Amino acid sequence: MQDMTNAVFFDRDDTIIKNIPYLGDPSKVVLMPGAKKSLQKLKDAGFLLFIISNQSGVGRGYITRDQVSAVNSEMDRQLGNSYFTAKYCCYESPENSQLYCRKPLPKMINKAAKDFSISLPTSYCVGDKLSDILAGRRAGCKSILLKTGHEKQDFIKAQTVADYMAEDLLQATAWILKQRT
Repeated sequence: MQDMTNAVFFDRDDTIIKNIPYLGDPSKVVLMPGAKKSLQKLKDAGFLLFIISNQSGVGRGYITRDQVSAVNSEMDRQLGNSYFTAKYCCYESPENSQLYCRKPLPKMINKAAKDFSISLPTSYCVGDKLSDILAGRRAGCKSILLKTGHEKQDFIKAQTVADYMAEDLLQATAWILKQRT
């Protein structure tokens, strides 16, 4: 049997890059503070890193898959390294979801776990919304809520569901690394 590995699953918007709704223009990509340093520390600690992102702008017809890909490529370029093992995106709108891949469902995380032999109980999901936290919990990961997003109606509920709440990515990374000691 193949050894299982540990991973950290990240939401993209307001987690790794600043959120601009339906971002399709790579020139507007801005990294969140501490993103590069956090990703490097986690990679150095042996974690596989993934993006798990709802991109409903595609399903709504506001942006294309190619634009999402261009934004992701610019994010990687600004990070200066290929930190992410893979990026999983759900392109459906909430109003027309037939693949059942949208967070808070854990389908993208479960697919990554299957594709890369990941141990979900020893992995983490990091995001700024209730849907991120629930996806991680439903997949069996520990979930970390970031305070980096804008005020959200579901933020109070997300706090009660998350395993940990962090001010930013650096604090989330420090907590993840402390769990391993």
